Amino acid sequence: MGLFDRLAGSVLAKAGGEQGGMAKVALDLFNQHGGLNGVLDKFNASGYGEQVASWVSNGENLPISAAQVSSVFGSTAMTAMAAKIDLSPEVLSSLIAENLPKLVDKMTPNGEVPADAGNLLGAMLSLMK
Repeated sequence: MGLFDRLAGSVLAKAGGEQGGMAKVALDLFNQHGGLNGVLDKFNASGYGEQVASWVSNGENLPISAAQVSSVFGSTAMTAMAAKIDLSPEVLSSLIAENLPKLVDKMTPNGEVPADAGNLLGAMLSLMK
């Protein structure tokens, strides 16, 4: 575990509750799939390019469903992530579907993926406010 992961874990532990758990899942999700670019690539490759483009752009975010989130990451991964924060995979998929567009939007404020797209922790903390 790197310095960033330890620091992020410490901040997320202090956040606590469902938001802290979701932030930890989001951080794990991004780490496992190559950061923001990797997650966006997974959605693009799964046929959700229109949604991804809306999340990155400055316009309104198109929604994605819990079933679509599950199909992108797979039921095994969703079950494992949900178990980490004591939620059902269905509830976790719904929460990701609700929050991922907002998170991507926060991480791409100028309508494009920035060179420092790794500032996931900062984006998550700003959503928690």
